[in-house]
Amino acid sequence: MTTNPDPAHTCVHTCAHAYAVLTTTTDAEDKAHALAADIIEDQLAACAQVFTVSSVYRWQGAVERAQEWRIDFKTRGDLVEELARRIGELHDYDTPEVIAVPVTAGSPAYLEWVSAETRGKTPGTEGVS
Repeated sequence: MTTNPDPAHTCVHTCAHAYAVLTTTTDAEDKAHALAADIIEDQLAACAQVFTVSSVYRWQGAVERAQEWRIDFKTRGDLVEELARRIGELHDYDTPEVIAVPVTAGSPAYLEWVSAETRGKTPGTEGVS
């Protein structure tokens, strides 16, 4: 996969859930850790987990196999679109994987931590003073 000329092409539908895990992959460990650090620094996610995966996929008419590095970002649902956009700006793939999976349940303390460590409003606090 090659350099991404237009980061605006990376978009997702708004996540209706309060929390989500957004996943992407890249082709090198150093790129994965750099992307994770940039996103955490931007407070678009509270946590990023980086691990190696073996991928099999179709690309430009051929079946490809590659070792990739997967990054799972733990974030709030209202940050999913902004996080996806930022990944598109930073990523060097033509078509980066950007998949958001809603969190349907979780430890209240952990989810509160995710809210505290990400920027902007906290889910469920609208109108609370």
